[in-house]
Amino acid sequence: MSQEQPRKQSPKEPIKYGDVFSVEGELAEKAVAPRDAAMMQTAENAVTGQTQKGGAAAAMQSAARRNEAAGFVGHGDMSGAAGGSQGVSITESSSSNNKQPPAGRRTVTEAIGGQVIGQMNLRALPLGTSIQTQQGDGGGITIGEALEATALTAGNKPVEWSDAAAIQAAEVRATGRNTIIPGGVAASAQSAATLNARLTNDREKTTIADVLKDATKRLPADRPATRKDAEGVSGAEMRNDPFLTTHPAGVAASVAAAARVNQSNNKIKQ
Repeated sequence: MSQEQPRKQSPKEPIKYGDVFSVEGELAEKAVAPRDAAMMQTAENAVTGQTQKGGAAAAMQSAARRNEAAGFVGHGDMSGAAGGSQGVSITESSSSNNKQPPAGRRTVTEAIGGQVIGQMNLRALPLGTSIQTQQGDGGGITIGEALEATALTAGNKPVEWSDAAAIQAAEVRATGRNTIIPGGVAASAQSAATLNARLTNDREKTTIADVLKDATKRLPADRPATRKDAEGVSGAEMRNDPFLTTHPAGVAASVAAAARVNQSNNKIKQ
């Protein structure tokens, strides 16, 4: 299914999902926001190795940039389409019915909010090849990559204690260590939360992007995110939030999105 070009929009209206993709219902009326595009880009990169020309991520990025330039959405906004129980989903299947690994092509299907928004026919990976930027135990989006995605989806948010707790939980699960790594992302997050608590001007505070933009490089070990990882990170974030909630595009949300994509592709044991 090829991507549709956005229809001409009135300057008074943002570009919505229904203007870019063949979707229905509530999703069609949601404006495409930067955080949605960032989450889809992370998933697409993990599954295909790069942001695909003509793929869903590229279409969403284009629409989100135009919405942001027109003032309809902010850089840190999220429509909610990429969150929830369905969220971003990318699955791949072989064009062959043989049990042996395919030597031809594979079909990558992209969905958001439970609705398919694109399909791509790509060359199949050679036998034994796994698209993965970090060492792991089965491919898929790693915890480190999910943390870096948070730098895109909630990068402007000042680091709070709930964020630091979630980052620490993610680091522990990625590395298998029970202690904070000196100079690691968890240590940086805790220092940032401590400093930010003393500041009154948000512009002087350390942001999530400052802490997580190079998370994968600062983790001595990494592995694909699982549902159990998502539950653990979410619990840590909630317990340290004054309202016992998680940020809609924060650390827990990114790890949960990564776990959903990994589970949908059956890449790892959940």
